[in-house]
Amino acid sequence: MLQDRALWITTEVRMLRQERWSILLLCLVCLSAVLLAAAQKQEQDKTTSPSRNPIEGPKIFRYYCAACHGADGRGHGPASFALKHAVPDLTLISQRNGGKFPYEHVGEIIEGKQPGPLAHGDQEMPIWGPIFHEVESDQDWGEVRLDAITKYMESIQRK
Repeated sequence: MLQDRALWITTEVRMLRQERWSILLLCLVCLSAVLLAAAQKQEQDKTTSPSRNPIEGPKIFRYYCAACHGADGRGHGPASFALKHAVPDLTLISQRNGGKFPYEHVGEIIEGKQPGPLAHGDQEMPIWGPIFHEVESDQDWGEVRLDAITKYMESIQRK
């Protein structure tokens, strides 16, 4: 009887040890997976911009401008109907300026350094400069974003 009890206790102790090792191994695997995912995210953040504040012109336009100006830039975005004034067709900027795209002036309007067209009325168009100049990873990507969105707008001009 005593031997049976000792055998039972020995078996129980082995099973508890195995369970502890199994739990420890599972925790280590989970921790490794979490650390790997965090490292990959950190590396991705170093090489690409955050999704909420992209640096590519088409994405910037889609995220910040298309709600009012439309995906095609012609002024018929879903939010345009709620504004007091008609939203300008951004594909006609060059036509309105003698066939030349006023690159610097457009960038200054986007950044808020110059007043926009009368259609913007009483500042219905947000000033994007402070948003674009948000500091990320100790870098100010504002000029890169302003340049990218201005180049994109230049690229959608109708001939």
